[in-house]
This record gives sequence, C-alpha cells and structure tokens, in this order.
Amino acid sequence: MVDKGRAAKLKRLVAVQRHMERMAEIELAETTQRRQELSERMDEAIDAIGSFNPIHAGMKSQYAAQYGRLSGEDQRLDDLQDTQEKQILKEKAKGDRLEENWKDARSAEDREREDDAVIDLIEMRLSMPAPASSKLGGE
Repeated sequence: MVDKGRAAKLKRLVAVQRHMERMAEIELAETTQRRQELSERMDEAIDAIGSFNPIHAGMKSQYAAQYGRLSGEDQRLDDLQDTQEKQILKEKAKGDRLEENWKDARSAEDREREDDAVIDLIEMRLSMPAPASSKLGGE
C-alpha cells in the first residue's frame, strides 16, 4: 500500500531541489561575472605594461606584479567555476530523480484511489438486496 501524502512530500522536495539548482546557477553566474571583470583588469595591466606612455614606463614592474596577482585570482576563480558547474549538474540530477519518484508516487496514489473506488462500487453492489423478479414468482 502506498503511503498517503508521499507524492505531496516528494513534490515539495522537488521544489526545494529545483531552488537549490537555481541557487547554484546564480553562484556560477556571479563567478562568471567576477572572472569577466578580472579579465578586463588583466587586459588593462597588459596594456599598461606594453604602453609607450612615459607615465607607465616607471611602473612596469608594479603592473607586472599586479598582473601576476590577477592571474592567480583568475586561476582560483576558474577552479571555483569548474566546481560550481559540477555542483549544478549534481543538483539537476538530484532534482530529476526526485521528480521521477514524485511522478511514480503520484501515479501509484492515483491507481490506489481508482482501485478503492472500484472496490467501493463492488461492495455497494453486493450489499444491495437482489431485485425481485416477476419471473421467479409463480403465475
């Protein structure tokens, strides 16, 4: 016999899991945006290093050090982005499994409800007195 309310509980779990998936996607979007901003700063540092402007000439070593720090941060964010992409796939797979279980539970509950309705009809029919037939009596 199927537990009453199992489908409803699973439906709530699916909603929570989909929310977790969306949160992971938002984190990935933020990381991607930070990497884009970092990339722009790295480009600026490269432009300053290669510039012939005398203002930048004396600061090339500082720009190179800044580029090294930015490059390290970019690598860290790249690793974080890979981890977040894997997390999204994991959360999506969990959500898909929960959704399948929910559909199965809902289907089982529907079948059980239909079976109970048929049994109730049969019991009602059996509990009714047999109709009197005019052909059974002697005329």
